[in-house]
Amino acid sequence: MNLTLFQLNDVHGYLNPHQEVFYGPAGPEYRRCGGYARIASLLGALRQSYPDSLLFDGGDTFHGTRPVVATQGDILPPILNELGFAAMTAHWDFAYGPAHLRELVGRLSYPLLAANVFHRDSGALAYAPTLLLEVAGLRVGVVGLACPIVDKTMPAHFSTGLRFTDGAAELPGHVQRLREQERADLVILLSHCGFPQDVALLEGCPGIDVCLSSHTHNRLYQPFVAGGALVIQSGSHGSFLGRLTLTIENGRVTGHAHELHEISEDIVPDAALQARIDAALVPFAELREVVGVTATGLHRGTSVECPADDFLLASLQALVPADLYFSNGWRYGAPIPPGPVQLNDLYNLVPMDPEIETVELTGAELHELLEKNLEGTYSQNPLHQMGGYVKRALGLRAYFKAENPKGSRLQTVFVQGQPLDPARTYTAAFITSQGVPHQLGRNRQKTGQHAVAAMRAFLKMHRPLVVHARDTFTVV
Repeated sequence: MNLTLFQLNDVHGYLNPHQEVFYGPAGPEYRRCGGYARIASLLGALRQSYPDSLLFDGGDTFHGTRPVVATQGDILPPILNELGFAAMTAHWDFAYGPAHLRELVGRLSYPLLAANVFHRDSGALAYAPTLLLEVAGLRVGVVGLACPIVDKTMPAHFSTGLRFTDGAAELPGHVQRLREQERADLVILLSHCGFPQDVALLEGCPGIDVCLSSHTHNRLYQPFVAGGALVIQSGSHGSFLGRLTLTIENGRVTGHAHELHEISEDIVPDAALQARIDAALVPFAELREVVGVTATGLHRGTSVECPADDFLLASLQALVPADLYFSNGWRYGAPIPPGPVQLNDLYNLVPMDPEIETVELTGAELHELLEKNLEGTYSQNPLHQMGGYVKRALGLRAYFKAENPKGSRLQTVFVQGQPLDPARTYTAAFITSQGVPHQLGRNRQKTGQHAVAAMRAFLKMHRPLVVHARDTFTVV
């Protein structure tokens, strides 16, 4: 018998088609993709061909675009409920606090699964860890793992009252229970831990047939095999829909077929769902205002440095005097191709429009900040990787070895053209605690300036905008 699994992951609130970056022979290329109404149309057609199917959402759903953030995700449940999901898990979905996420999930027609999220006071699970579904004559067990970094590198209010683990200790017991007590014919891991992390988890936990991986925005055009499980991940921003059709005989997966479907503009959108989306976006018409022109494609598609964040940090520099400028290495954010720039494009880069802050850091603290970030990006233990790319920075130049062990990656660091002085105090301007964590530095000050206004002002001064690579970080 056959069972088809459909996967969406890391949609980040992109309700409509948007630009997406692709890697071409001459560099980045751009084309419009995505949109829930087009996803719905494709799903409708595929479900005709694959009637025995389940659709899963890997999380990063309730955050990432201005309309979604401005409504704290409230705009989404009526849209999501039209698609027929079986379950989801979470990461940035905690951005409005656990209590609000619980309200949002209560409005969905399907559960949020997380076997690795616990109440700090009682130790009890905060969400259902597993789900058992019956489809195509099969008993399908699903284990959910939320992103483990929520209480480690995200703003503190994301995890109020909650504790997150990497899932390694919890996963085997749930798999065993689904197999032995629930008599599951198939076990699926629905994970927002990240592709490298999921591979490590699977190699330490036999008995899983399929892993629907999320968080790291990988476009896997064919499944990866780890620990006997098929692993798929389907890009980000709703630009792709993953399909994995399994052939199952005597409780074993004996064959599979996979396709990563691009949600292209050629797909005719579902008319009813598009009308619902259009109505929900009426209050946000001002986001279509053209606020500048760029001659450089602005994207976040590279892990060490990218033009989108070079632009963002230069905008901070133009407003706030400092020695250094920091932002987080976020992966989300639709690219902006050369041409007109809308206000919506700026919010896509920083949908929460954070206030610019300043902080005083010693050279020793800067060294610690950078080493910790490189460990979180390139740790030789995947379960110690903390998500995101190398920290975005302006005002420094660092040479590092990605393959070195923890604490030994930095080779040479310069600040404003001078060697980093461990004893000197530097002023850094930054956005969000992911830019400079609270445990570092002193004399934190709010500037009253916000990121979107800073970028808008910079575009007004630079028309068209031209961004040159700064080679802030160099792998040696």
